[in-house]
Amino acid sequence: MSTYGADPRLAPAACFGAVMHERHVQADNRFVYPAAFLRLPLSRLDALRVPLLGIDRRNLFAVLSRDHGARDGSPLLPWLRALLAERGLAAACDGEVMLQTMPRVLGFVFNPVSFWFCHDRGGALRVVLAEVNNTFGERHNYLVHHPDLAPILPGEALVARKVFHVSPFFPVGGEYRFRFEGRGAVHAVAIDLWDGGVRQLSTRLSGRAEPLDGRAMAKWLLRHPFMTLGVIARIHWQALRLAVRRARFHRKPAPPLEETT
Repeated sequence: MSTYGADPRLAPAACFGAVMHERHVQADNRFVYPAAFLRLPLSRLDALRVPLLGIDRRNLFAVLSRDHGARDGSPLLPWLRALLAERGLAAACDGEVMLQTMPRVLGFVFNPVSFWFCHDRGGALRVVLAEVNNTFGERHNYLVHHPDLAPILPGEALVARKVFHVSPFFPVGGEYRFRFEGRGAVHAVAIDLWDGGVRQLSTRLSGRAEPLDGRAMAKWLLRHPFMTLGVIARIHWQALRLAVRRARFHRKPAPPLEETT
């Protein structure tokens, strides 16, 4: 898999940018916060040596296998390959897999969503796994691709039925429309929630990639020393704002029986 090193999209990177949420129904609400995330090639994960960043070991920043995939500390790439094989997707995804996620900072992390970008041997994006976590300690995976497994081009929409409870201010219903963009050094993901032909929510996460090295991690530490704690704090702050504005509240249903849809 190391043959993909010439493609900058598949290089280890730290990305600095912003996350945007905009609610379009009931209590309209929009916010933008600074954000940072990592992009990690799973075939080279064990070989990464980055100051301040530990891979399956303690450090100021850390990416742990037990936070993703099977969540038992087992290697991530074999888990993902097995999942793709179960769904008949392995042949189309015979290239690099990029994990886009936030690391633990001082031992703490909460990733609302991590993305596994699955490429073919030529470097084309074919399948994306969106690994979603809610604040109740539950998670669900959305596996999205074109029906004919054609390459996923920038800006193309891929649809997944919403089956997992995330926010108490939206019911479990409707559909997500995912769009992925990677132009130059900028990586972006947009996820819109639609229900009954009406767009309910727009989200966008974007960042400009920098080489994953000690300088990038020091920059992260200076700019966002408490970002992972801030994610949880901001989620609850926005929930409080919606509650004060009397947005409709939905009780949490049981999670779906299947881990991946």
